[in-house]
Amino acid sequence: MFASRAPYASDPAQSRGRLFLEPPSPTRTDFQRDRDRIVHSAAFRRLAYKTQVFVHAEGDHFRTRLTHTIEVAQIARALSRALGLDDDLAEAIALGHDLGHTPFGHTGEEALDACLLGDGGFDHNSHGLRLVTELERRYADFDGLNLAQETVEGLVKHNGPLLKLSGEPTARWRKRGVPEAILAYDRRQPLDLASHASLEAQAAALADDIAYNAHDIDDGLRAHLFTLEEIREAPCIGAVLDEIERWRPNLEPARKFHELTRRVITRFIEDAITQTSRAIAESGVASAAEARAAGRTLVTLSEGFEEADRAIKAFLFSHMYRHDDVKRVREKADQMVRALYRAYCAAPQEMSEGWQARAESGAERAAADYIAGMTDRFAVREYRRLFDPNASLV
Repeated sequence: MFASRAPYASDPAQSRGRLFLEPPSPTRTDFQRDRDRIVHSAAFRRLAYKTQVFVHAEGDHFRTRLTHTIEVAQIARALSRALGLDDDLAEAIALGHDLGHTPFGHTGEEALDACLLGDGGFDHNSHGLRLVTELERRYADFDGLNLAQETVEGLVKHNGPLLKLSGEPTARWRKRGVPEAILAYDRRQPLDLASHASLEAQAAALADDIAYNAHDIDDGLRAHLFTLEEIREAPCIGAVLDEIERWRPNLEPARKFHELTRRVITRFIEDAITQTSRAIAESGVASAAEARAAGRTLVTLSEGFEEADRAIKAFLFSHMYRHDDVKRVREKADQMVRALYRAYCAAPQEMSEGWQARAESGAERAAADYIAGMTDRFAVREYRRLFDPNASLV
């Protein structure tokens, strides 16, 4: 049923190693160890109470960063197995791809970025790198998780190169430049910032997109932010709904939502497998190194499904992410994050003991790191402690 390991798959036996030398495990590959280290990290556990779209207080059935991450990992494994890639590496990257996110979803990130505008800004990818290379403090011999180079590279570059071959930042980073945390780590352990990451990292990135679309449709429907008739107009969605209604004409809404979600995921995965297999064959890559040097993303969708992906994202942006109910919560969350940042910068002693010491070498970055690690509910609790005991997001 599944393809055997392809010649262009990443091979843990040929890993480029860890920053700090460690003896090999007798029972696990390097990529399996990385997956396990991420799962057991404090940053991973905190994802359980961090916002995906809805804050935790709005209901127990909406997705959090943790449930989203697990769903991405499942899709990444499915893609990787079908393509003959190393599914342990793909899973490790998928499980770690959102570690750097703040409380309150993208609102928290945007607020911290604005607070740190004069100090390099805040970016969740570079913060995620710092978590796995310095901020997690669990091991006796090193800070961070000491992940394999392939895993770190995948976390940094799963969305593509950060630099052009000329050394200039790519379009995404042109205005602000590549974050200094990434450049600093690259000087310690080269990440080849002008090349693509492994095919496994590309599979994790595409899995993230597929999970976002399908599951935000599900959450949006359950939250009554839009209706089935409204989402029907998006490419791919109408055909799937027609198929479900022919199969079960009187299916109750909750089951219909689930059928829609799972069939959309299946269609996107199947298209990705077909299109990626074609792209790899056309490229002629015969090794993991050649896949990195191919000059383009090879794990991808067909033109028709890329169009559907853009249309679904546009629909969700207008009907869900910018819905008045969501915007009201986002505005309150933004105010909370900015107020907490100002308070901790002015009085670092308000942070927990370990963070007070870190503030001695830079109160602004320490305050941002402290806030970024918070769960939604801890951030609200801190705001209540410092400002308003009756404050609420909802």
